[in-house]
Amino acid sequence: MGRRRISRQKWTYIILFWIVVIGFWWLERYAFQDTYESESGQAHTTVFPETYIPSFEGGELIIHDYFLLSYAERYEQAAWVAYTLEMAHLTGDIRKRPYYIQDPQVGTGSADWRNFKGSGYDRGHLCPAGDRKFSETAYNQTFYTSNISPQDRQFNAGIWNELEQQVRVWAREYGRLHVITGGVLGEGLQTIGTEHVAVPEAYYKVVIREEGDDIRAIGFLIPNTGTDLQPEAFLIPLDDLEVLTGLNFFPQWSEKAQESLESSVNSRPWSF
Repeated sequence: MGRRRISRQKWTYIILFWIVVIGFWWLERYAFQDTYESESGQAHTTVFPETYIPSFEGGELIIHDYFLLSYAERYEQAAWVAYTLEMAHLTGDIRKRPYYIQDPQVGTGSADWRNFKGSGYDRGHLCPAGDRKFSETAYNQTFYTSNISPQDRQFNAGIWNELEQQVRVWAREYGRLHVITGGVLGEGLQTIGTEHVAVPEAYYKVVIREEGDDIRAIGFLIPNTGTDLQPEAFLIPLDDLEVLTGLNFFPQWSEKAQESLESSVNSRPWSF
């Protein structure tokens, strides 16, 4: 009888232990999940022009206050992130770094930040937090996990950061820019974490600016590794980027208009 009582107590403790463990896991993952959405609950300040929104088959379009993206559930990250950058956005405001949280707008749920723990890869921003310091909401929303991708640490702190700095220089020099960026996604990529977040082997960035009726666009493709080269060494025609990424950067344009902008690299209108 005594042994039966001890056995029952043992199983009771085991069951209670797992109830507590599961309870804390649920609270941490769901009940305490925050949101960085604007008070209205609706994104209304995005100014990225519809004519520049790329097409990507199978992605979920997500619109936040100051950037938008197409979430590719298959790869647990954005196929592209697009945002507008103006000189007025480049402030010296100091913002408290928030937590990485899942994007509340992604229907399938964006990848949990814990997938990156112990992976050896940085949680690399696609829309840079440094470009969104002018607003607490704008800054915080860049920490949605839909806006991050696994980046080599030397790449993230090196050439990728240098390219982001170059784009800021252009915003100060030329004014309003429109940026489209992301990792090159496809079959056979390494993955990390329990949700199998794909690790792109390369990242791209397309920068667009308007000069009256003229449209200038320039594209970069950079391997996800450290390098001593400068961003200018990684210029690529937008046509080639479309082949590699499966995107169409100007889907509303005529074939002739796309050809004139995408077929070759013209870096002359851009200062390096």
